[in-house]
Amino acid sequence: MESLKEGMIADTENSAEFSDSSKSAVFADLHIHSRFSRATSKDINIENLEKYARIKGLGLLGTGDFQHALWFKELNELEERDGILYTRTGFPFLWQTEISLMYTQDGKGRRIHFVILAPNKEVVGQITGFLGSKGRLDYDGRPIFGFSGIELVDEMMKIDKDIEIFPAHCMTPWFGIFGSMSGFNSLKEAFQDREKYIHAVESGMSADPQMLQHLSELNEKTIISFSDIHSFWPWRLGREATIFSKADSYKDIIKEIRENKILGTVETDPAYGKYHWDGHRLHNFSSSPAETKKLNGICPICGKPLTIGVENRVEELTDQEIEKNPGKKPYYKILPLHELIALAKASTLASRKTWLVYNQLIGKFGNEFNIMLKTGKEELLRALPQDNLLVDLILRNREGKIKVKPGYDGEYGIPLLTEMQKRLI
Repeated sequence: MESLKEGMIADTENSAEFSDSSKSAVFADLHIHSRFSRATSKDINIENLEKYARIKGLGLLGTGDFQHALWFKELNELEERDGILYTRTGFPFLWQTEISLMYTQDGKGRRIHFVILAPNKEVVGQITGFLGSKGRLDYDGRPIFGFSGIELVDEMMKIDKDIEIFPAHCMTPWFGIFGSMSGFNSLKEAFQDREKYIHAVESGMSADPQMLQHLSELNEKTIISFSDIHSFWPWRLGREATIFSKADSYKDIIKEIRENKILGTVETDPAYGKYHWDGHRLHNFSSSPAETKKLNGICPICGKPLTIGVENRVEELTDQEIEKNPGKKPYYKILPLHELIALAKASTLASRKTWLVYNQLIGKFGNEFNIMLKTGKEELLRALPQDNLLVDLILRNREGKIKVKPGYDGEYGIPLLTEMQKRLI
């Protein structure tokens, strides 16, 4: 199992110090998709996922879409040991999928996404059998079903108590468990007495642990973070991740999730997410929660209700001050390296200019997390003698100090070059 060496994790202003166990830390992205999901890259395959996971600095990936027959056939060629799948070169994957549930509960239509982790191939077969009894599995790697979250928990627990279920991107408006448009006000409301089987929630890009710590219901839950990627490019893969102290078996992973023993998480700035602020994408209009309140939640352009974003929804559900949460974990708030290079070079994420600098840095320092969290200022200056601005951005990013214009209603946030960020070293 690949892991990061001692010193790889830097202490930053937005994260507390990691314990000595961090020297064997494993960065994991356990919410991904295959090329058989809608709106995904046709080039997603095991080889590309492994290649770019190593470039990113990830030591473990979810499989994505394990119930899809064609993708399962490819996964089935990997060697399984202790619930972990290994490629021929030894890179590990964990059985994982995401499903979408659309149903009515308490008189309201609900649309919720869930991630499922499974302990072995046999259990994957049983989960696939259950899902196949509820609808088609061949049309989308993330299939849609009409049964409830309560039934999902019941049926998974019948199959195997080691199956892990967690709400995906928990605060997003349309498909988050707490979403403003079709979610619930609490896990208890959503799952009733089955809430005890929900051990974790995924923060999602538009929220971070600090925001979620305002919800007292989550004091006893683990806040995890993964990317929900639809491509393998390093500005998507691992943009959010969870840091485990040990990941040699499925049981290692589940123990840390269920007992809130993860080391921490990697998060993008919540403003970078697609649903941080309120607004209407079609009208190019966004607003902060305070502005939305002044507008009575109505778009001033079309007169229809605004899509209420994550920051607003967190404010609505807040019932405690952060310091009252004893289980808070450290985290890094960083933007992907491609974003910083594109910002410094006035280029695009996938441009040749951006890739040239990115590949130069990877060749020098090994992987992206190494560059973003460990490499010192002097080392960066030697590697980038003509790029003081980029070095400045990397260091500021490490401290969570890159200003981002908030995303809204399906639009990503935009990193900005403020006057402070224009200051050269």
